[in-house]
Amino acid sequence: MTRGEALKRLRVVGVRYRTTKFADGDERGLDAYEASGVYAEAGVPVTVIEPRLPATAPLDDRVFSLGLLNGAIAEEVAAARRNGAVALMTGGNCVHATGVVGGLQDAHGAGLRLGLVWFDAHGDFNTPETTPSGMLGGMPVAVCAGLAHASWRELSHIAAPIPTDRILFVDVRNLDAPEEDLIWATEASIAAPAPGFPGENLAQAVARLDRTCDAIYLHIDADILDESLVPSHGTKEPNGPDLDETAAAVDAVMATGKVVALALVSIYNQGEDGPTSIRSAIELLRRGLLSWKGHGTATLPVTRAPS
Repeated sequence: MTRGEALKRLRVVGVRYRTTKFADGDERGLDAYEASGVYAEAGVPVTVIEPRLPATAPLDDRVFSLGLLNGAIAEEVAAARRNGAVALMTGGNCVHATGVVGGLQDAHGAGLRLGLVWFDAHGDFNTPETTPSGMLGGMPVAVCAGLAHASWRELSHIAAPIPTDRILFVDVRNLDAPEEDLIWATEASIAAPAPGFPGENLAQAVARLDRTCDAIYLHIDADILDESLVPSHGTKEPNGPDLDETAAAVDAVMATGKVVALALVSIYNQGEDGPTSIRSAIELLRRGLLSWKGHGTATLPVTRAPS
């Protein structure tokens, strides 16, 4: 395996859903991203695909249907990797991260030493036993770690849960008390997005993760940004980092040369505040793609697609 090689192709997996509900118009921002030309910042050929929830999905079973949608996402991520492309997921929300993890395992094997870096104002590490709200959006990292909803995980093609010592949270400034207790009961780490914020020094945390993994999935929920920058976000939080601080944190992860998949999710491009949120997202995505282009990505052996 080599690391930090130049990007060759970019495959954008656009998720036009809010969890399992098909989004109205461009509320997920997918059309705005394409119209902005931001994907060209990667400097490589780009393809865009939008996976769909199977028509046979039982909508009365949200967990099962969510697993099926993530399975469709996983197939597109795996196709990207088998074609020598890096994968970028846009649109959607945090529940769709499991499909990215599953797709990477489909393409590179369940034994892939994958690191998960989670940029978010929230931990999304609740389980059905710890959650105060029951929101599935508060559980995807726990699902990736094998701590909740086995059917969601398995339908997302995650054959091997991610060990918690390969999970790095960045920011998570608003944690539920039981969720925070669960995080500290594991080997996961919490790093500060910028100097002056609570958490471990990001460079040190990333260096430790770098030593334990072969590839990294960098997941960004737009609510990591201060609420003034994403005012239409459904779970916006005050006292967050600005665009420069967040972009610098993204660059610190990209500098490992091991990022093979990136996601920017949870933009709500509707209402009078929608334009502000989408402008922030486009700028953060632009800087992230430029950083990815500059630092490159890991080259990994791939498995064959099922016949």
